[in-house]
Amino acid sequence: MSRSLFLGIFLSSLVLLAALLSFVWTPFDHTAMAIPDKLQRPNAVHWLGTDHFGRDIFSMIMVGARTSLAVALVAVGIGMAIGIPLGLTAAARKGSVLDELIMRGNDLVFAFPSLVIAILITAIFGPGAINAIIAIGIFNIPVFARITRGAALSLWQREFILAAQVAGKGAARISAEHILPNVANLLIVQGTIQFSLGILAEAGLSYVGLGAQPPTPSWGRMLADAQTMVSFAPHLAIIPGSAIVLTVLGLNLMGDGLRDWLDPKLRETRT
Repeated sequence: MSRSLFLGIFLSSLVLLAALLSFVWTPFDHTAMAIPDKLQRPNAVHWLGTDHFGRDIFSMIMVGARTSLAVALVAVGIGMAIGIPLGLTAAARKGSVLDELIMRGNDLVFAFPSLVIAILITAIFGPGAINAIIAIGIFNIPVFARITRGAALSLWQREFILAAQVAGKGAARISAEHILPNVANLLIVQGTIQFSLGILAEAGLSYVGLGAQPPTPSWGRMLADAQTMVSFAPHLAIIPGSAIVLTVLGLNLMGDGLRDWLDPKLRETRT
């Protein structure tokens, strides 16, 4: 196991552990306000200090990890569940009207960033974590569709695919039994990358008020709340910002490590 993969797994595991632990324990109630204790710096009681309402920041970071991971995970799941079948279908029907419709539809979605899509969805349904999931998930669909199609096209001319066609297997069966297993490694790596981007997107949406709504903590909204108090309480911005950086760094390192570990050519180079 490479050092980048080990470090990525370690950082990601810490965040996941904090998120899971928050279901059963936090040092304080993350919604409990104590105005006399507001803006405390890290100390023996409040390990990461308190915010402008006297809420324990460490507890909010733990619950915020749960929010960020849940939004990003479901959004990436939506992207993979819809994008991968679309990519496989487009590759199997290369040059057809269906292929053109799928790819031009992907181009249309790419024309609207996730923030713009979120604003449109929010204008109709209102802000919230569910709408953030939908917005990020929609943006992930063309990413997985393009990657799946590109990887699948390179396989359709291979001998084992031609043999499957001669054996009478249809395009759908070949895609499921032969194409998908051979592109799974690439999709797993891309999934970790999109997961990290999903966390950034969730933080960005929460920062502008379109993500999870109070009293649910969110790293992005914690940054937004801290922006007017950086001069006299810098820990309010440093701590959630560091949580975002370390989580994204861990996932990116894990993605790079998985790519090196799963790629046979890179594995041969290392040996």
